[in-house]
Amino acid sequence: MSDIIEKLSQNRDLSDDEFRTLITSDDPILAKELSAHADAVRRENYGTAVFLRALIEMSNCCVNNCLYCGIRRGNIGLERYRLSPEDILMCCEVAYQLGLRTFVLQGGDDATFTDSYMCALIAKIRTRFPDCAITLSIGERSYESYKRMRDAGADRYLLRHEAADEELYSRLHPSEMSLENRKNCLRSLKKLGYQTGAGFMVGAPFQTADHLIADLRFLQEIQPEMIGIGPFIPHRSTVFANENKGSLALTLKMIGIIRLMFPKALIPATTALASSDPSGRELGLKTGANVVMPNVSPLSVRKQYDLYDNKLSSGEEASEGLESLYKKITEAGYTVSQERGDALKDPEIEAVRFKRNPYV
Repeated sequence: MSDIIEKLSQNRDLSDDEFRTLITSDDPILAKELSAHADAVRRENYGTAVFLRALIEMSNCCVNNCLYCGIRRGNIGLERYRLSPEDILMCCEVAYQLGLRTFVLQGGDDATFTDSYMCALIAKIRTRFPDCAITLSIGERSYESYKRMRDAGADRYLLRHEAADEELYSRLHPSEMSLENRKNCLRSLKKLGYQTGAGFMVGAPFQTADHLIADLRFLQEIQPEMIGIGPFIPHRSTVFANENKGSLALTLKMIGIIRLMFPKALIPATTALASSDPSGRELGLKTGANVVMPNVSPLSVRKQYDLYDNKLSSGEEASEGLESLYKKITEAGYTVSQERGDALKDPEIEAVRFKRNPYV
């Protein structure tokens, strides 16, 4: 098993059989070895820096009806909200004063967020905060829509694919949603030059080791700059309310594997990790993660962005808990960075891209 980890570290890849062996192993010594290798790789590339992102949850309105999600349109018991552009700019101002230099504008797939709406908002943020990165996470859109927002000043886009296997995707989403469309959206984002984020749930209903291997293969295809994964956590108002939450140990293992496969990637220690276990965030950092996203949304709406049960939105997961968050990061052996924290270029990947198109 040590040989498998060493091979993954050296080659950034394994056979499907080797991945399956690694993913299904319950050997605690192996887990420690994987964590140590992953931490060494992140330190080699990013040192001890942990990059902070200001998370602004703009709206919990969503046209989609994903079977696992608490803000799905079918959840009629959820009180809906939508921040105004002025509210969002105020959140950006609060984040900037706190030293955060990336704003993550996240929301449901909200029909109000038209191209004209988003481009005007992005332009205002870009003008007021020219030294900051603007990250969007507002769902599936057309190539032309992504291009308009990119031209307006957006830098990054997060769009978790959730499940790269067609059969599993169809069991987690309504019939009107298409995995191929989700994948094509990610391909469009890459083509347009966004720093692109993909990712998936660990421990979702019906998920097997082979499904996780399919996720890894898809990540190899698109080579995202950002990879966000977290444990599945059920929501009381979905059809999966009584399912078990995803394993913290398996989630950490997948973070470690991804760090060895993608040494230059930005990998968050997600809110779902921290919500799943009190030490989840720190364990994620020690297994290769290097991003944390404190919530700067108005206190009045945080509980309504209810993706899964017991989602943390205060304390160390929020702007008012930054001092405690900084302390926890430092105690874990890392350094809080107030830089934008752009993804490093991977020379091997860039060489392949240049060979395909020297004018990129």
